[in-house]
Amino acid sequence: MNSKEETALSILSRYIRILTQENFKVSEPIKNEYSYQVFISKRNEKISLLVFFGKKGNKIVIQGNKDLKIYREVNDLIFGERLIREDKLDVEPAYPYIGTDESGKGDFFGPLVIAGVYVTPTAGIELKQLGIRDSKELSDPQIKFLASHLVKFDEVVYDLVIISPEKYNQLYEKMGNLNLIMGWAHAKVIENLLNKCKAEYAISDKFGSEKIIFDSLQQKGRQINLNQVTKAEKFIAVAAASVLARDAVINWFKIHSKKFNFEIPKGASNEVELSAAKLRAKFGEEIVKKLVKLHFKTSRKVFNQ
Repeated sequence: MNSKEETALSILSRYIRILTQENFKVSEPIKNEYSYQVFISKRNEKISLLVFFGKKGNKIVIQGNKDLKIYREVNDLIFGERLIREDKLDVEPAYPYIGTDESGKGDFFGPLVIAGVYVTPTAGIELKQLGIRDSKELSDPQIKFLASHLVKFDEVVYDLVIISPEKYNQLYEKMGNLNLIMGWAHAKVIENLLNKCKAEYAISDKFGSEKIIFDSLQQKGRQINLNQVTKAEKFIAVAAASVLARDAVINWFKIHSKKFNFEIPKGASNEVELSAAKLRAKFGEEIVKKLVKLHFKTSRKVFNQ
């Protein structure tokens, strides 16, 4: 059994568990030439579920009469709303899918970064084996290590939208709301990824109405099933996106701390306020204003606004 066959069987086994929990009768997996297959039955109705393994990765297909109730139920369970809208579920949505996350929104200094990661079934397993998880659970050195390896996987496609403090302030002046900026940036990442690959689902951590992102999506993005989920980092693609987004923020702080020969702190604490005041005294107000998010309350104290 090669790796693609193992991945296909692993995916199918996961769906067998889900279906069994929902009181469907599921047969033992059958190996065909290019797929693994099970038969699913309920109320004297019967369909089959196949997971193909091929050169282009794994593909999940339901075969049967689409007018049957069992077909609609299984389709909804595997591809539809329940699989990714119920926050209690720890099951990945149907692969391939896109996960997005952001970093830097709570830092007075530095950029707002939104990352998106497209994962196939194989990539999902590889990322879990690598140790990818919510970036908030990881130290900066761990983030650097994971990010450097994550981007090397052949079946991982990623995109970053890095909004510099100067650009961020322009957007905030125009939009007047952080959620609108994030909605635009998440949509931009999704659109960029859809120009490189195909996916039916996109998941982000919940930060506002789904309409905020959807309204920013263009033609390709509006064809995707978009879902915002509380604690979405439990999904591997979102966790991977959180790692890449935070890595980009860490890089910004490292580069600019070196540039100004001054350790620029993260967050928005009193220490950050004092550091901003020192930088202002040393380099001037206009320079510092290009390094920070001006709508933070900290700005009023630092710039006497």
